[in-house]
Amino acid sequence: MARNNPKIAAELLFANQDLIGLRALDVYVAVVESLTEAGIAVIPNNHITQAAWCCGINLCDTAWCNDHLGSVCRVSQTEDQWIENWVKIISFFTNNPLVIRADLRNEPRGFWATTPWGKWATAAECASSKLLAINPDWLMFVEGVSSSNDLSGVHKRPVVVDVPDHVVYSVHVYSWSGWGSREGVYAERPFMSFVKSMKENWAYLLEENIAPVLVSELSRLHEPSEGDFRYWNNLLEFLKFVDAGFAYWAINPRKPDDNEKESYSLVEDDWETLILDCRLRDMLELNRQ
Repeated sequence: MARNNPKIAAELLFANQDLIGLRALDVYVAVVESLTEAGIAVIPNNHITQAAWCCGINLCDTAWCNDHLGSVCRVSQTEDQWIENWVKIISFFTNNPLVIRADLRNEPRGFWATTPWGKWATAAECASSKLLAINPDWLMFVEGVSSSNDLSGVHKRPVVVDVPDHVVYSVHVYSWSGWGSREGVYAERPFMSFVKSMKENWAYLLEENIAPVLVSELSRLHEPSEGDFRYWNNLLEFLKFVDAGFAYWAINPRKPDDNEKESYSLVEDDWETLILDCRLRDMLELNRQ
């Protein structure tokens, strides 16, 4: 989007006739402005390098740069280009007070979670320096490695930016998180095993008053398995006792890819009718804690 800025097909803009004929960046800016005009705060996020629906095992999308992979990647990106793209996109919102933060990269992981924390921390500092020079009020969101699961490296190697107290660490906690560990994924864990991983991976930052943490993605299937229930109940119970914010993935009823049903959605296809199951109830109760 940042470099090629393709024209968006008219059929994809059917519900927004005023946007037909515009390019990707124009549509993106229009969406952000519409949200903020409605009083909704926005956190831009560098989600993926090769435009597609979310994530996967493609090595070209597992980190903020992929130029070390050579011609393998359909879209090659150096670290400098990643930062340049951030500057280009975020500059549209310099004077918009409801664009509040920059989530620097979604789920850095590398091959089988091999991305070193120190390498990612250094890259995050370089990007933050450029963005905070544009607007020192923005907060810098830095996700953990291993698909945003692991912030244990912060203890020895914190991210330090030019404006004090402007780093917020971010984690994702799903039923499938915890992959590659001896204890297994979180869907399989008893409560105390789950708590142990939460504390080791990120909650220590709160317990030791080191830095704020947002659980920026948590979710549960609309039709959950026994493991999904176990993970959800463990996480919601744990969040009652730590001072962490949280955000849910995802509200939208459909995925852009082939209009497939979003199994984590909170609304029906009309975007108005709520899916009234225990997820909303549980999150509302947690917000009242």
